[in-house]
Amino acid sequence: MTFQDFNFNEQLLEGVLSMGYTTPTPIQAMAIPAILNGDDLIACAQTGTGKTASYLLPVLNYICNTHKHHTTALILAPTRELAQQIDQQVEGLAYFTGVSSQAVFGGGDGMAYEQQRRGIQNNVNIIIATPGRLIAHLTSGVLKFNDITHLVLDEADRMLDMGFSDDIMRIIGYLPKKRQTLLFSATMPGRIRTLANAILTDPQQINIAISQPAAGIDQQIYRLHDGQKTPLLKKLLKDGGYLSSIIFASRKEIVKSLYKELKSAHISVAAFHSDLQQGEREEILLKFKNKQLPVIIGTDALSRGIDVEGIDLVVNYDVPGDPEDYVHRIGRTARAATTGTAITFVNDRDLKRLKSIEQLIEKPITEKELPEDLKSIEHVKEERPAGSGQRRDGKRNPKRFGKKKPPRPAAG
Repeated sequence: MTFQDFNFNEQLLEGVLSMGYTTPTPIQAMAIPAILNGDDLIACAQTGTGKTASYLLPVLNYICNTHKHHTTALILAPTRELAQQIDQQVEGLAYFTGVSSQAVFGGGDGMAYEQQRRGIQNNVNIIIATPGRLIAHLTSGVLKFNDITHLVLDEADRMLDMGFSDDIMRIIGYLPKKRQTLLFSATMPGRIRTLANAILTDPQQINIAISQPAAGIDQQIYRLHDGQKTPLLKKLLKDGGYLSSIIFASRKEIVKSLYKELKSAHISVAAFHSDLQQGEREEILLKFKNKQLPVIIGTDALSRGIDVEGIDLVVNYDVPGDPEDYVHRIGRTARAATTGTAITFVNDRDLKRLKSIEQLIEKPITEKELPEDLKSIEHVKEERPAGSGQRRDGKRNPKRFGKKKPPRPAAG
């Protein structure tokens, strides 16, 4: 099968071919005909499988063939980074069609909000939005959705994880009841099924390689203690010959600390976290995508918010608590049939998490031997995050464990 077999609009097909698309991925081959047929759809497919084009292409085809001059499609995404990436993909695929789009997201300045408002008032064909900022435009009265024919929920599981369930239902209340609704999710827990039952009508269902990492990923683990993590990371980045690397840590504080450590080791690196301004985050992602920045460190916000080919190393500095997050993290490498390496640092506390990951991916992960020069590093007791019931000096926090404060001395 090729993309010519879908009988797309001529201008749309020209854009598809100019972007190098030749053979559809499995999710594209299954989803596109169902969407072209007008069916509602619930699709389970992990990132890196081509799911974005699987819904964009039939939606674009509909707009091209109906010559709509108003907002026809709404795409909801969990993060501003994903919304921007979808908008960029629309721009590429629709280059020869004249179809317009606008990304709507928070975190910018007043100028960004005004630019979004103008795009909305100009009746762009497609709006790609994060739920919170979209509601702000809806309640302002600027945005009308009377003519929406297509609603897409991308990474629906992540939106629910981030607490957007009520916002999604509120947004749907503004939409026509007669529409085509497409729900894409990397995982399919019960609450996604509940959401699908509430907003979809007799949907087609597709499941593609649920929770299985790409075959081209060389998965490895190192058994070590916390004091060996940073020295090993420095060694991997300096001696491994990797050109493009992502480091995932569990907390923002670890991201910031690692950034300082790697900078002091003369490694070109950037930290990606919520304390940065929107412009700073965009600049980091652009430099990383353009191969001007070899290493980026972040939390799981990066795992579904970055779409970059050619990443050859992913390091889990901390083992993720959810096995699904492991799959999404390492899925940043070995995209588009390439190969890559995923390395996970595992300490004694993480053995249960490792076991859960191996059960999910249905195979053991190869254990690598720690380099000799790192074996003698003394164990360093990990500092627990604030609120964990333990103070920085290692003593128990009396407020956490119900001990009363000593009485104040009597006045006078």
